[in-house]
Amino acid sequence: MDAKARVNIGSFDRGGRNRVPTETDDHDFKPKTTVAPYGIFLPEVDELFLYFTESKVTSDFIVDILEDFWKSESWRFSEIKTILINQDNGGENSSRRTQFMKRIVEFAQSYKLNIRLAYYPPYHSKYNPIERTWAALENHWNGSILDQVETALNFAKTMTWNGKSPVVKLVTQTYSSGVRLTKKAMQEIENKIERLTNFTEDNLPNLGKWFIDICCGVT
Repeated sequence: MDAKARVNIGSFDRGGRNRVPTETDDHDFKPKTTVAPYGIFLPEVDELFLYFTESKVTSDFIVDILEDFWKSESWRFSEIKTILINQDNGGENSSRRTQFMKRIVEFAQSYKLNIRLAYYPPYHSKYNPIERTWAALENHWNGSILDQVETALNFAKTMTWNGKSPVVKLVTQTYSSGVRLTKKAMQEIENKIERLTNFTEDNLPNLGKWFIDICCGVT
């Protein structure tokens, strides 16, 4: 899972090329709006699910789209009991972000899943396979004018990754940032998760914020 940088919506020059001469604005100080693409990528089957939002990308947004994905696709993975989620250690999905951890634990419990959160360290997000799909999307709409949200969605729907087009959805809910748990409430969440530590290996760093297991007793 990962987010792409927000995209300005308007008649702006995006630095690409178009076969047809087109007039654009060379400044984008006042876009009509902006959208943020957030993706769920399944590397083994080369399938991409893109969620666009004009709202803020918050912890609640991230878990909401994960839940939407699982509701629509879990029938294909009936034998799966554990989900491994690779992601960057961003501000809204960090293992120290209290609202994110609360929501992801609730997700695991609700759907009776074991979840391992595996974070890429700083400056290593390029190793996340979903990063290559962002390049494909950028190349696909490069040189085109994204003057409406629907235009951006249509381009996303017609891009391909290894011959497959993504599932694209627009999330219309508005999200508020800054939602946090109290220390006491977060301690209750900590009691439901397991952070990977260095155990008895004194020469290894503590990896407690990079690998987190949420076990619901499912085998």
